[in-house]
Amino acid sequence: MKKGEIYEGIIEKVDFPNKGYVQVDDQKVLIKNGIPGQNVRFMIQKKRSGRAQGRIMEVLEKSPLETREPVCSNFPACGGCMYQTMSYENQLEMKDRQIRELLEDALIQGGQTDAEGKADFEWEGIHGSPIEFGYRNKMEFSFGDEYKDGPLSLGLHKKGSTYDILNTDDCRLVHKDMTDILTCVRTFFQEKGASYYRKLQHVGYLRHLMLRRGVTSGEILVHLVTTSQEEYDLEPLKEQLLALPLEGRIVGIMHIINDSLSDVVKSDETRILYGQDYFYETLLGLKFRISTFSFFQPNSLAAEVLYNVVRDYIQNTSGMEVFDLYSGTGTIAQLLAPVAKEVIGVEIVEDAVEAARENAKLNGLDNCRFIAGDVLKVLDDLTEKPDVIVLDPPRDGIHPKALPKILSYGVNRIVYVSCKATSLARDLEAFLQAGYRLEKACCVDQFCETVWTEAVAVFVKD
Repeated sequence: MKKGEIYEGIIEKVDFPNKGYVQVDDQKVLIKNGIPGQNVRFMIQKKRSGRAQGRIMEVLEKSPLETREPVCSNFPACGGCMYQTMSYENQLEMKDRQIRELLEDALIQGGQTDAEGKADFEWEGIHGSPIEFGYRNKMEFSFGDEYKDGPLSLGLHKKGSTYDILNTDDCRLVHKDMTDILTCVRTFFQEKGASYYRKLQHVGYLRHLMLRRGVTSGEILVHLVTTSQEEYDLEPLKEQLLALPLEGRIVGIMHIINDSLSDVVKSDETRILYGQDYFYETLLGLKFRISTFSFFQPNSLAAEVLYNVVRDYIQNTSGMEVFDLYSGTGTIAQLLAPVAKEVIGVEIVEDAVEAARENAKLNGLDNCRFIAGDVLKVLDDLTEKPDVIVLDPPRDGIHPKALPKILSYGVNRIVYVSCKATSLARDLEAFLQAGYRLEKACCVDQFCETVWTEAVAVFVKD
């Protein structure tokens, strides 16, 4: 088997996240962007040290799991979705197995096993999202073209492509209000003949359109992200946006100037064209003010399910000192605060910390304290000792130098919320070595149609 060779085969299994396997003679080939049971033609991209990786060229035969038609016009070309031709029940079953097996393997390797050598913990299965479509409260769309030197496009990246941008006018991951805004903005700039930012040459004007919409409030923030290389009168765009017949309501329109070379949404300068730079969302009876760059779980209704699980796993926090590390806008902290003695939240994004403080005031909570800083450094300065710890780190998991500090507190219960379960599985070894055992775990599917799912685990001191 050599790089560039073409083979055919059936995807036997897909592991988390998005790792499919095809057996070719005695060689297992890793293939991304596939569904179990698909018969595919693929090209070998990498072959080294006995491992092979391929890229799907064509799906020759659909999987028996693909029992429904695509719900948007860009599937399967768009990188936003993976599994929309599978029933939601089948998606949940697959994700349930993926995360359970991942944790089982890590536990067996770490030695937390029963008399038969099987992973010894309670697996509580997967909780589905209350709504399957239109669930995302935030989406970043990119400007570009669908093909080299084509007309201006605005939407999501083509699967596996850094440069090709599809017009995702009927994207079903978001509410129709968002796609209506997207088409309005694209049409406006097409008529103006505006250029998009070319990442390699670092020239051009239009970069991103970031939209945020409260699922419970219907309040919408519109963020146009551009460079400072061109100037346009954006007053007519503002008027067109405010005239759209939306189900929700635009409460803020921002023009963000971003001249950085990296392809991320950030602000060198933010100009408010209309209204305000925040919106409100309600979760489990608490009100949250969410600003432009504040982290907030992207599926509000599934977040309620997630936080109910967290509350259940933590058990009673009455009179306790709680540390909420990687606290975002302080959602978990504020859900635990009513009965706790004090909750201390630590978060590196200053905007999110400001929002967390505002939210605590908004909800009448005076026993929440939020600190802006890196968990690794902040823990050195804290004199308080926690009774229980909640961890909700970014995708890469907990910094390897921060983890020993967290574990050294020796609290009886630690709840770990993970948006990338492979990071949780990696960190699991350190928990076991520090005298913890994984008591129970489950998944909450916040990301229907995609390869991702949230995992929640509770560790107890042996």
